[in-house]
Amino acid sequence: MLFAYGTLGPADEAEAKRLGWRADAVRGRLFDPGPYPVLVGWDDPDAGWVEGYVRPVDRPELEQVLDPYEGVDEGLFRRVELRTRAGLVAWTYVFPHPVPEGARGPLTRWVGLRVDPASIDWGTHTEERCDMATETAAPGRDASRPTTQPTTVGRYLIDRLQALGVEHIFGIPGDYILNLYKMLDDSPITVVGMTREDNAGFAADAYARVRGLGCMAVTYCVGGLSACNSIAGAYAEKSPVVVLTGSPGLSERERNPLLHHKVKDFDTQYQVFKQFTAAGTVLNDPLTAFSEIDRVLGAALRYKRPVYIEVPRDMVNARQVVPHPAPGPLPPSDPDALREALDEAEAMLRNASRPMILADVEIHRFGLQEELIRFAEEANLPIATTLLGKSVISEEHPLFAGVYEGAMGREEVTDYVERADCLLMLGCFLTDINLGIFTANLDPARCIDATSEDLRIRHHHYREVRLDDFLRGLRDRGLQLDPPAPPSRPTPVQPWSARAGEAMTSARLFSRLNQLVDEHYMVIADIGDSLFGSADLRISRSTEFLSPAYYTSMGFAVPASVGAGIANRDLRPLVIVGDGAFQMTGMELATVVRNGLAPIVVVLNNKGYTTERFILDGPFNDLLNWSYHRIPDLLGSGIGLEVRTEDELDAALSRAVANTDSFSLINVHLDPMDRSPALERLAERLAGRV
Repeated sequence: MLFAYGTLGPADEAEAKRLGWRADAVRGRLFDPGPYPVLVGWDDPDAGWVEGYVRPVDRPELEQVLDPYEGVDEGLFRRVELRTRAGLVAWTYVFPHPVPEGARGPLTRWVGLRVDPASIDWGTHTEERCDMATETAAPGRDASRPTTQPTTVGRYLIDRLQALGVEHIFGIPGDYILNLYKMLDDSPITVVGMTREDNAGFAADAYARVRGLGCMAVTYCVGGLSACNSIAGAYAEKSPVVVLTGSPGLSERERNPLLHHKVKDFDTQYQVFKQFTAAGTVLNDPLTAFSEIDRVLGAALRYKRPVYIEVPRDMVNARQVVPHPAPGPLPPSDPDALREALDEAEAMLRNASRPMILADVEIHRFGLQEELIRFAEEANLPIATTLLGKSVISEEHPLFAGVYEGAMGREEVTDYVERADCLLMLGCFLTDINLGIFTANLDPARCIDATSEDLRIRHHHYREVRLDDFLRGLRDRGLQLDPPAPPSRPTPVQPWSARAGEAMTSARLFSRLNQLVDEHYMVIADIGDSLFGSADLRISRSTEFLSPAYYTSMGFAVPASVGAGIANRDLRPLVIVGDGAFQMTGMELATVVRNGLAPIVVVLNNKGYTTERFILDGPFNDLLNWSYHRIPDLLGSGIGLEVRTEDELDAALSRAVANTDSFSLINVHLDPMDRSPALERLAERLAGRV
């Protein structure tokens, strides 16, 4: 590290206030009115030089010290954060007064290299002012000058998101993030304004499920903390969402003022998001901001979970300090662990008489659908999916064995999966919902369980083996197996004709929707019976079914139709949502209107929380009966349709399909105790256990 050190006092005031400065070992000088012995240091050990304007520091600031610097004895030095006019962070290390015995004399307590300033190649740099935030950047780590104009922290962040395929960002502006919003507005990325921050999180989650990476941008605390639930859901279900948030500028935080939106400490929001993100950072130093952006975005791609990036508003335009190398690829699998895992898996599959695949959500998240299908076709392995992984494979594929849901699923599918003597589980989440409220019966001794975080073959664990490498490695082994044929599927579309005047039921509703769903639709199901009933829908292509089937947060579906609809405008969202969930987030239809989307929204109106009614009934499960079909009148767009009978449903769906210019909302009245066939199956089988 390079440091300037010495005792400075009032006589140095003129020098300290000079806008361009150099002095001593690192060409840096700080005015200190103490006099106190002072050290000025920069945390980048490879920095060749530093410059900028450091303001005077008074004693109260010196007393508001941060944690001791780890390179010296605790108590001898204290670290104080200062800031240049250009926005660069400097660390000043000060002795308390008086100087402790033993701290005098030559500088010997620092960990790191003492550099002779005479050995530094200053190039063509002159004594004239050259601020950190100018077009001239510092020498590179290889001592060479950068060949390109330096960028800013905000610009680099936006460029990296673009490079990773993000074309839309969902959010709500606020004063702490307005300058980043302006920078986004000037970029090719489109900002989609939402009505609520949690809805922005749901939309970004759905966008990520379709595109591979989503992003939301909100203001400090009142915005970020409002999005906690939706981002927690994205974390639980492994959906990579980048949470961008502004915050007070570092220069605004002196003396710990009570700024608006602040809760307790300036890092409260950051500490909260650490609980449900794979990585996070506060970009408070241009020296590290660019590598921090790469580190955090890399974590989103590697772990397929949300990440958090906080940008203090005075850092958005802070310029690059040193040349920044392009980020490298994700780390590969450990070759020895991969080889041994493939050997054991191959032997287990070849020796099995009833091998098959159970595919789940991580096949979606890591974009491995095509690789999975090619492997299954070459090896002749049937594929079942879980509810969370529904639509990993087209349900029209001859190798598709059905959706495995434990007691909630079709009995023939449950029996076929649980009789497998080698179950190759790829990217599976063994959640209560996926396992039919833990009614599944899967023997670990007959399973190969491969996820992005772990690989377990029977009772053996293999570390540092990537899911994609494992799947491709299995394919390279050239397996050709002969398992029993998967269970027969029902006819592609069950015959359905409306019975005039017959009251609507969930079973008849989902049977009719099964006729509607084809390759032109994506199904977005909220939780409860919307989810359970949708499990029986026939999905004809991959990635056409979205639902929070593990975290099961109400209110996902309508805002998710914004994110998914924008991510893939070739598919029309069919939104299936209960009345309780709609009352939470359904007014996000306003954003649907603003962005020219045309989802068909089916509201299951049973006047309350039906799933909870079957657990424990009471008036707490009841809701006010909204006139959902009149919401288009409020928004000035869309069509609303009210349905009580089967013939009314048939007519309403026909009108909705024909309306491609705006959203269509169908208010389907159901009996409060009506339930879907899937929920009925679960109730019957659980009843046998009680």
